[in-house]
Amino acid sequence: MGVIELDSLTKYYGEIRGIENLSFEVEEGEIFGYLGPNGAGKTTTIRTLLGFLKPTSGRARVLGRDIGKEIVEIKQEVGYIPGDLSLYGNLTGKEFLDYFASLRSSNSSMLDDLLDTFEVPFERKIEGFSRGMKQKLAIVQAFMHDPKLVIMDEPTAGLDPLMQQKLYEFLEQEKEKGKTLFFSSHILSEVDKICDRVGIIREGRLVALEGIESLKSKRGKVVRVKIEGDPEKFDGPEDTKIEDGGWIQFIVREDINYWIEKLSKFNVLDLEVQNFSLEDIFMHYYEEGETK
Repeated sequence: MGVIELDSLTKYYGEIRGIENLSFEVEEGEIFGYLGPNGAGKTTTIRTLLGFLKPTSGRARVLGRDIGKEIVEIKQEVGYIPGDLSLYGNLTGKEFLDYFASLRSSNSSMLDDLLDTFEVPFERKIEGFSRGMKQKLAIVQAFMHDPKLVIMDEPTAGLDPLMQQKLYEFLEQEKEKGKTLFFSSHILSEVDKICDRVGIIREGRLVALEGIESLKSKRGKVVRVKIEGDPEKFDGPEDTKIEDGGWIQFIVREDINYWIEKLSKFNVLDLEVQNFSLEDIFMHYYEEGETK
């Protein structure tokens, strides 16, 4: 049983699709990356899981609880970093955190350590906070009661690079403690860096769900080669491209030896072979409209 379980979860806004037929599980103790550009359906998924939106159809369970019947209990047990921060500007950082602590049945056992790590100006009013300070405050409130699951919607927004790195290190530590982390982002590099598995969402539909390294290897290798003479003379796969400088680029999904043999008929000036990166995979799904 997963910590998060979606079964054909669907949300329409009138006739406009938000998400459709999402079915996947997030496993205990993993950092799950949920990847897609703005408008792909990431935030709709999260808001539906947390009861802010009512699903059009389908079901979901969070921490073994049905989102349609036990959403109050779910909200008490889950940490949440929203993508669109709307904080109470007239409160101080301390008053804001005290307020959230009062809404939960558990104590704020991690609060002191979090304040040391993220350096939130505890006694200042939130209306005077920078965007980065507000984001750090949101991180603290999500983790301070030591929940088993934290759902994060674009959690690095507004953070400087040093603080982003500090967050990544903190998330790795929490994962080692057994915490499950749902990490929604449109930033390819950070999902590639810290997540164990990734789900790629396109126009409200899941188009990939796999371990990151497995996903990369399954998609094949990117070959870039420069030959003597006219590059158009090389008869490559359908997706072959001629780049600036005469470089030929194509993707090998099966036997690379076949293409090496074809290249042997030319005088090869330079050759590069590398695995698909997560960015290559992402752009493949979005440019070609591939669906699962």
